[in-house]
Amino acid sequence: MVRSILLRGFDQDIANKIGEYMEEHGINFIREFVPIKVEQIEEGTPGRLKVIAKSTKGNQIIEGEYNTVLLAIGRDACTRKIGLDKVGVKINEKTGKIPVNDEEQTNVPYIYAVGDILEDKLELTPVAIQAGRLLVQRLYAGATSKCDYVNVPTTVFTPLEYGACGYSEEAAVEKFGEENIEVYHSHFWPLEWTVPSRDNNKCYAKIICNIQDNERVIGFHVLGPNAGEVTQGFAAAIKCGMTKEQLDSTIGIHPVCAEIFTTLSVTKRSGENILQAGC
Repeated sequence: MVRSILLRGFDQDIANKIGEYMEEHGINFIREFVPIKVEQIEEGTPGRLKVIAKSTKGNQIIEGEYNTVLLAIGRDACTRKIGLDKVGVKINEKTGKIPVNDEEQTNVPYIYAVGDILEDKLELTPVAIQAGRLLVQRLYAGATSKCDYVNVPTTVFTPLEYGACGYSEEAAVEKFGEENIEVYHSHFWPLEWTVPSRDNNKCYAKIICNIQDNERVIGFHVLGPNAGEVTQGFAAAIKCGMTKEQLDSTIGIHPVCAEIFTTLSVTKRSGENILQAGC
């Protein structure tokens, strides 16, 4: 059951491809509905449960019977009852999140905040660890490095794994303007899928480049096996300011999924065919 869109905050081009892949493999998405009540019909392992749901677009009510219900409820920032009001720290009244500057400093200069409670920051444990380490080093060791909240590699462990680093296409367009970015993309076949002719042209690679900055890679997206492993390696190169020219001059390892990034030549705006005949 999908309240609005799949993978909010991630590249929607990729999110839709994930949804299509899952539907083709038997997942039935009930879109734009939210559960409002769950009733037990029959005890057991598994038992039977009735789920009643309401449309997010109107008053339509639907119901269905299932043996298992799993709720992805998200997380709340529990900041309202820890005394922040007594020391004057401002929070977002709607979300409980805490706005900070680029040094994790709140509106009260001697109070800092780190991790998932930050407003407009990624809710990822490695990000919180890195930000905390850098904050301590700045406060007590004379360091100056700040946490980079943009070039963060992350992976969504969907049935078709999705790895990303940097800007989504939507965020890049919003920040730099559509005329200032170039999107290179291609489908690809992993070797282990090519031999049995499995799911041809479902894997996908995309990079987003800043035309005004020597085509520096500002967004990296890969959909396919071991996407997290691929993304972790490229993330270091992106942190070093990798450009499209440098990617093109890199020799690929054949036949691995990651080599597709060394041969990307079709731009999205060209509308040219990106289907592949094999690995």
